[in-house]
Amino acid sequence: MPTEITETLAPPCTSWPTTEWQQREHAHRARVSEHAEAFVCRRSAGEKHPVWDFLFTYYSFSPGKLMTWCPAMEEAQRATQDSLLSNIDMVTWEWPPLSDRIRREAAWIAQLCGNIVGRPARFACHGLHEWAMVYKQSAEQVRHNGYELRMEPGELAAFVESQNICCTHYDAFRFYTPDARPMNTFNPSFGTRLEMEQGGCLHANMDLYKWAYKLWPWIGSDLVADAFEVALFGRAMDMRASPYDLEALGFPPIHIETEEGRAEYRRCQQELAVKAEPVRRRLQVAAAWLASAA
Repeated sequence: MPTEITETLAPPCTSWPTTEWQQREHAHRARVSEHAEAFVCRRSAGEKHPVWDFLFTYYSFSPGKLMTWCPAMEEAQRATQDSLLSNIDMVTWEWPPLSDRIRREAAWIAQLCGNIVGRPARFACHGLHEWAMVYKQSAEQVRHNGYELRMEPGELAAFVESQNICCTHYDAFRFYTPDARPMNTFNPSFGTRLEMEQGGCLHANMDLYKWAYKLWPWIGSDLVADAFEVALFGRAMDMRASPYDLEALGFPPIHIETEEGRAEYRRCQQELAVKAEPVRRRLQVAAAWLASAA
């Protein structure tokens, strides 16, 4: 994505009826605060969670920002003149300046969303990326080494070698172990994301959250929360299909090492894709609007 910064636009602002603002703010916090506040508590206590911390460490949107509600700039511009000129109690919100860099990033995100919507989804990977990330690693090297693997190292390696690994997502593929990388059918890179990402991919669907929060606050908090909920579903599914035994934490395994488990994974993958598609289409529209905002 382009990184140059040129002109910035004057920060727009809006006035919003206080009662409506508070209602929507409360509804938003009810959707996201459980996970955001739990992460803050764990961090303060020096504790970690192998499933949910990912949403606040790999993804860089702070819990405070996630819990903050604001309207989308486009929505505010559609507000009726009557509400803006009324004498009722109002909340005033001001967006940060909209830089040329943000508009260019929005254009790239709109293109990515459009490309994914326009190509067939694939449902054949069976979540093997998490297995490829621990392939032939020692116990000390395994990322979540406080939790047992569901197979012995030799058995796990043999299973990975027996599978058709076909990951199309760069940010998953780059964490493969060196020995696992040559086994992947594709060679996704940072520069091929527009060409390779597709709507069946768990990580491409989780990343809707990343692309949404990169355009916050201009696209508003409702769309960010929708994308966060997609990421929640995807993350739980991801780690249930992983080689880690997390059943004691409430994540029963999806046994992708069996035919029945692979079928279950495909069903979950398709369910996630259905959840993600309308969010992706809305993000595409919002990003395109932001890219062309004057």
